[in-house]
Amino acid sequence: MKLKVPPALVMLIFGGTMFLLDRFLPVGEFDFFGRNQLAWILFALGVIVGLLAVLQFWTGKTSLDPMHPQKTSRLMTKGVYNFSRNPMYLGLLLLLLALGLWLGNAFNTLVAAGFVSYMNHFQIQPEEDMLQQKFGKEYRFYCKLTRRWF
Repeated sequence: MKLKVPPALVMLIFGGTMFLLDRFLPVGEFDFFGRNQLAWILFALGVIVGLLAVLQFWTGKTSLDPMHPQKTSRLMTKGVYNFSRNPMYLGLLLLLLALGLWLGNAFNTLVAAGFVSYMNHFQIQPEEDMLQQKFGKEYRFYCKLTRRWF
């Protein structure tokens, strides 16, 4: 791995950045009918997707440690992993998007995009390189069928 920062901590840092932007940036505020309801829907989806992914890893008896993906004992391709190669990270992104909507500052979408960029570069790419080495042709086929995020 290039950096050893747990993904949940990365999400908290980006979420804290969203709070700071909302608190100190005097522009970018927005509101629309149903904004809070949409934020709650995204929050619920984030929790559900993340928990399903964790549960699937747990029942599949493979490693949940994002700092040591080499401990992975099997490739997950069914369930939520049929729709996203990274549903745990997708769950974190949905939580950030929900927070951004709840705060109501348009610049928070840039923070969420920054989270995606950071995760792609520092977490997902090293994981994918390791999975490619470990599972070879099976992983390449899975990547052709399943998108990275959604």
